[in-house]
Amino acid sequence: MPRLNGTYKLAIWRRAYCTIFILGSLALLSFATLSKFSISKSLLDTGSLCNHLNTEEPTKDIPNNVIVTVQDVTQRIQQELQRLRDAKSDTASVVEMSAFLADILGLLESMEASLSDDEGIDQQHKIGATTSHNPLLEAKKQSDEPADYFFREEIRKYVKIKPNRLRKQNFMGANGTFTSIGHACFAMKEELEEYMDYDIGEMCNDDWKLAQKLMVHGCDPLPRRRCLARAPQLYMQPFPINESLWKLPDDRNVRWSQYRCKKFTCLAGNTAPKGFFKCSDCFNLTHHEMPRWVKLDPISKNQTSDFLISDVLQIKPGEIRIGLDFSVGTGTFAARMREHNVTIVSATINLGAPFNEMIALRGLVPLYLTINQRLPFFDNTLDLIHTTRFLDGWIDFVLLDFVLHDWDRVLRPGGLLWIDSFFCLKEDLDDYLEAFKMLRYKKRKWVVVPKIDKSDQEVFFSAVLEKPPRPF
Repeated sequence: MPRLNGTYKLAIWRRAYCTIFILGSLALLSFATLSKFSISKSLLDTGSLCNHLNTEEPTKDIPNNVIVTVQDVTQRIQQELQRLRDAKSDTASVVEMSAFLADILGLLESMEASLSDDEGIDQQHKIGATTSHNPLLEAKKQSDEPADYFFREEIRKYVKIKPNRLRKQNFMGANGTFTSIGHACFAMKEELEEYMDYDIGEMCNDDWKLAQKLMVHGCDPLPRRRCLARAPQLYMQPFPINESLWKLPDDRNVRWSQYRCKKFTCLAGNTAPKGFFKCSDCFNLTHHEMPRWVKLDPISKNQTSDFLISDVLQIKPGEIRIGLDFSVGTGTFAARMREHNVTIVSATINLGAPFNEMIALRGLVPLYLTINQRLPFFDNTLDLIHTTRFLDGWIDFVLLDFVLHDWDRVLRPGGLLWIDSFFCLKEDLDDYLEAFKMLRYKKRKWVVVPKIDKSDQEVFFSAVLEKPPRPF
C-alpha cells in the first residue's frame, strides 16, 4: 500500500477536525432544542406557571446561546476558508476541502437565519401577551432578505449577495454581485423549489416545461442552476446552411418527451395538435411557410393585410440590417430576411412544439423570451421590429402600452415597427389603433381589412411605422 504524503495527511486531519467540530456544534444545538422542549413540556404537565420559581430564567438565553455558537462556528470556518485562499494552493485536497467547508458554511448560515426568525416570532408573542400595542415595543419583523423566504438551499445561495473577494467596490461602484429572480417566483414557491431541486454538477431533470410555466406566469428571469442541461440521446450534425433553411431537421436533434408529436413530419402534416392554433402550419415549410412575405395569394380576390418584404425594405433602402421578430413561428421571417442580408433574431417560446429547436436547426438565432421580460437589447440599436400571430386582441391595453414602449426603447430613430396582421374585435379596433398612435410614429403603410371567417365581427390591422427622431 503506498504511503500518504504530508500534504494529504494534513488535509485528512483538517477535514476530520472540522467534521468533529461541526458535529459537536450540531449536537449542542440539538441538546439546547431538546432542553427547551423538555422544560416547556414539564411546565404543561404540572399545570402551574408560577411555582415560586422563575422558570424563564434558565431558558430565555438558550436561543441566544445557540445563535452565538453557530456564529462562532461560522466565523471560524470563514477564517479557515480565507487561510486556504491565501495559501493559493490548487491541489486536489485543498480544493476539495474548500468546497466541503463552503457547503457546511451555507448550512450554518441557513440555520442561523432560521433561529433568528424563530426568536423574533417568540419575542413578538411574549410582547403581545404582556403589553398593550406599542409600536416602540414591537419585535423586529421577519427578515426582508429574499433568501429567507425559501427552503431550498440552492435558491438561498443564488439570491444572496455575493461579496467581491477583494472587499472593494468594482468599477460599477458595487461591492458585490446582486442576483435577481422574477417577483412572481415568490408566489410560485413550490414550483420554483421543485425546479431548483437537483444535485450540483449532475444532470438536470427533464423539466423545461416547468421552467416555461414559471416564465409565462411571471417568474422571469429564472435563477441560474448548477446542473447540466439534458440533450438529445443522439445528436446528429445539422444540415449545411444552404439546405437547413427550407428542409425539416433531423428528428434525433430534439428531445420529444414533452410533446405529443414525436417527429417533425408529424408537426408538418398537422396530424396532432401543437398547443397553439395560430401556428398550426408553421412546420409545413414547403406549402405554407415558403410563400410568406414574398408573394401574395393570386387566387384570393379579398383584400389582404399582408405586406411583402421587398416593399417594406424599399422604405429604407440599404438601412435595415438587424432586427427582432417577436412572434410565434419557426423562423421563416428571419429566413426570408436573411436572403436580403438582414439579420433577424426570432423571439418565441415552445408552445406545444419545439419552436426554438426548429429555428436553431434552420441556422437562425432563437431568443427564448416571454412577453413579461424586458428586451435584452440596449437603447436605440435595432433597425426593425416585426410581430405577427402574437400581439392580438387578447392583450390588455396597459400591458400593450408597456410592450410598445420597450420596443420603442430598443428601436433606433428612423427604425421601422412592422405590425403584421394584428387582429381584434371590430368594436375594440379604435382603442387598439389609438394605442399604436400614441407613439407618434410616421405612417409608412397602414391597412385595416375584415376577417372574413368570423362573420364580420373581427378585423385585421397591419402597419409599418417609422420611429421619429427625438430630443437628446
